[in-house]
Amino acid sequence: MIPVITAFESSPDRGQGLARDMRVRWALEEVGQPYEVRLVSFQSMKEPAHRARNPFGQILTYEEGDLVLFESGAIVLHIAERHAGLLPNDANARSRAIAWMFAALNTVEPPILDLAVAKFLEGDKPWTAERLELIKERICKRLHDLSVRLGDADWLDGAFSAGDLMMVHALQRLKPSGLLGEYPNLAEYVAHAEERPAFKRAFAAQLAVFAASESG
Repeated sequence: MIPVITAFESSPDRGQGLARDMRVRWALEEVGQPYEVRLVSFQSMKEPAHRARNPFGQILTYEEGDLVLFESGAIVLHIAERHAGLLPNDANARSRAIAWMFAALNTVEPPILDLAVAKFLEGDKPWTAERLELIKERICKRLHDLSVRLGDADWLDGAFSAGDLMMVHALQRLKPSGLLGEYPNLAEYVAHAEERPAFKRAFAAQLAVFAASESG
């Protein structure tokens, strides 16, 4: 059965691969699973039909027969557990890969998202400049620890896994800030992942949606 995911009808990131559907597209491409996409507008995301799939009215949903999921981490984990290619066969290595998925979502990504919120939604507040500095300090602490852990390895724990997929996608948001470039091994880690054929296919698919919305 071909799964159906949702994606922005008009992507706020202008097709640069930062929306959450990119993670799911990439995971599906890595495991060779065809998929279909239902495009939704900002308005339709808040309507009952979409909220029945995602109760928070956010963009990402995944449907596969009677199964309906939301949250990118849960969806990528489901894909990785159902198909070979994103989780190791060894039980301990598998658990470590899943731990890195949680680390990406719960430890590394939150301050990165805070940076975006402070810049684009709170930029007019009198305390924004001070808040930005505090957020950047938090981000750099996470990047330092991650950089030390990665060292000169290609991936976080042996072969590429769902943990790397989630971590790389979280780190990509930092490229415009210049913070990622302060950690050369992390910048190389992200660049290495972006050379994967599955990533390129997923990125091209998301960019095509934006191009079509602009031309329309």
